[in-house]
Amino acid sequence: MALLEKWREIAYSATEDKKKLRDLWGKYFEQEKEIYIQLLKDPDTEVAGTVKELAEKYGVDVMTMTGFLDGINESLVEENPIEEMEEDTRVSLRFDKEKLYKNMVAAQADWLYGLEEWKAIFDDETRERLYKEQKRSMTIVHEGPKIGRNDPCPCGSGKKYKKCCGARKSDSERG
Repeated sequence: MALLEKWREIAYSATEDKKKLRDLWGKYFEQEKEIYIQLLKDPDTEVAGTVKELAEKYGVDVMTMTGFLDGINESLVEENPIEEMEEDTRVSLRFDKEKLYKNMVAAQADWLYGLEEWKAIFDDETRERLYKEQKRSMTIVHEGPKIGRNDPCPCGSGKKYKKCCGARKSDSERG
């Protein structure tokens, strides 16, 4: 079984005790934060090695490193083969700074996109722009087809929209 499959079995277990899972994720998020702090201190230097070597470098177990690699993969310049990754698989942590920041915002991981280390990478204005760009890209606009006043009402009454649901909408808008 590949490492990623094992990690997901552990981290997303439906049968595991909820407290154990909370503890696992609490510990994971702390370790993840520490790894990001180290990576962001020198963002232009590529960190690479086997999964096991990187786990040792950052003082975490192989499963935690697997979870980290799963989380950062879409932010990398070149994605790692995480689906079939084993302990001796060579991986790279060379990340796209803007993509990583935006993905942290998308994940609502304020403990990560709020790290002090980002201030040395992007000025306040750039961080704000990236934050807003990501939030806008996540906004879903619910717009159906425009209904004309004289079109048949979509409720199926057979009446014109203005004499049916359109009239009720106008009444509610008047207050």
